[in-house]
Amino acid sequence: LRLQGMKARLVVDGEAFEGTAYFQKVTVQAPSVPWFWGMLHFDDGSYLDWFVPHITPLSTVKDDKPWRKRDTTRIPLKEAGIFHDRVRGETHEFDHCKVDLTKSADNLVDGEGNPLPDFRIRMRNDSARVDLRISAVSRARWTFDQPTRGGMVSHLTYNEYPFEVVSISIRDESGERTESDYDWMHGNAEHSWGFLH
Repeated sequence: LRLQGMKARLVVDGEAFEGTAYFQKVTVQAPSVPWFWGMLHFDDGSYLDWFVPHITPLSTVKDDKPWRKRDTTRIPLKEAGIFHDRVRGETHEFDHCKVDLTKSADNLVDGEGNPLPDFRIRMRNDSARVDLRISAVSRARWTFDQPTRGGMVSHLTYNEYPFEVVSISIRDESGERTESDYDWMHGNAEHSWGFLH
């Protein structure tokens, strides 16, 4: 179950809010490989997301510590993205998506002192391109340790990063839009490692 960019209304401490929401039912199934996933909501009702499951040397990691020296190579198993352009009434599906990860340029850290990531996400198809730079402002994580045959344990760390948009460029036949074309953008990025089996 997944609903992208759904109109939403909620009340917090008696104050009403309206906006867009993303709802999904998540289950972790084995085998599960590492992935990048994220989504971005725009003030005009538009919605963007990306998904890149991949094989990496981090598939062998057995704990939740970030920034391993072996985090050098990622072989995508799939590259996907989608942009629902509410203003123009168009949907762009992307089959080329690249995610790059670097340590925070602002030296931001999580609650345990680990550097938070900055992400660069690039997506393209025959008619549109997106170049998004985001900076994580926090980290939430979950770990799964699954007993397997022979007394072995498989591991998966799943991280969520609320982020701020540093810059965005959306190019299509109608021109380019950047962060200055929006009053606000809010989103969340995921990065996982390990291999649950």
